[in-house]
Amino acid sequence: MIVPMGHNGPHEGSAEHVMDRIAEQILAGTQDGTADAARMFASPLARRIAHERGIDLSTLKGSGPHGRIVVADVEQALSQPQATAPDASAPPAEAPAAQAEAPVMGELMQAPSSTPAPDVAGGLAPGIPDKQILALYEPGRYEVVPHDTMRRFIAERLTLAKQTIPHFYLNIECELDALLAARERLNGMAPQDGPRAFKLSVNDFIIKAMAMALQTVPAANATWTEEGILRHRPSDIAVAVALEGGGLYTPVIRDAEVKSLSEISNEMRDLAARARSKRLSPHEFQGGATSISNLGMFGIDSFDAVINPPHSSILAVGRAEKKPIVKDDAIKIATMMGATLSCDHRVIDGALGAELLAAFKAYLEDPVTMLV
Repeated sequence: MIVPMGHNGPHEGSAEHVMDRIAEQILAGTQDGTADAARMFASPLARRIAHERGIDLSTLKGSGPHGRIVVADVEQALSQPQATAPDASAPPAEAPAAQAEAPVMGELMQAPSSTPAPDVAGGLAPGIPDKQILALYEPGRYEVVPHDTMRRFIAERLTLAKQTIPHFYLNIECELDALLAARERLNGMAPQDGPRAFKLSVNDFIIKAMAMALQTVPAANATWTEEGILRHRPSDIAVAVALEGGGLYTPVIRDAEVKSLSEISNEMRDLAARARSKRLSPHEFQGGATSISNLGMFGIDSFDAVINPPHSSILAVGRAEKKPIVKDDAIKIATMMGATLSCDHRVIDGALGAELLAAFKAYLEDPVTMLV
């Protein structure tokens, strides 16, 4: 999801540059001649670091797109000598008695608060200052592991997602016995080597089923923007790939609805290998309208995933296990898999999300329908 920053900040075409532009579109409200002059145009991460280090953003000149203040600007300010600022912990001077008059009718009354006010301009509420957190723990009983660029980026993006995207969640169970039988038969027929060799995984079927479901329910294949909803024609599916040591990439399988299962399988295997070695190009993990995150191989039954902006949904897949179910008024043992769809309620309403999940389940439980 990110490429390392150079000495002068993110370069053109890098993941952080692109995501900065997306965050700019999401966070920037209407900007015209009547806009509040006090509003600071800065990335959420730049705001956070400036808040923690006591940097006044109004004194900085942004080097990002459209004069936006980015992390590199804050870091440059930190490297320069700073004038001594008044002690923020000192109590404010007592207000004159004339200012203590009761508000008249129509004035906005606000109760005093000891907690910091939300960062309204940036859209992100401030976190607990490091000093307050460290004060809770005895020195010597912990070590500080500095954030790398990817960890900071993930923190910024997912905080942005939870504070700006109205999530809701839909759960469903899918029977996989027909899929597992088809997978075994197809893998048994597959060439073992050469350019046409393949080995299908359950995840390959899940990718294909979601791609077909988005074509069946095209209104869910969409992205929110302030000007309007983007309706996507192809089904471009991002797939979360965990990295050793932490972090992840989300390489995108493009036009998945028209690709065969073997094409999806081989492409996904190549993308995952290059993601783990951090050799993906930015265009290979940007775009798409939905993501798939599969933790079934870790024994997880179900979980609620966080939507990756600007996507409008993400499918969280749990493990497959044999369970007793009632079918045709009889109890039978079936292999069942749980899935949870996280939806952006600005784009996908409850009924639309349910329709998408129903289509996904239909394709997954009858895999022959994905082959025509």
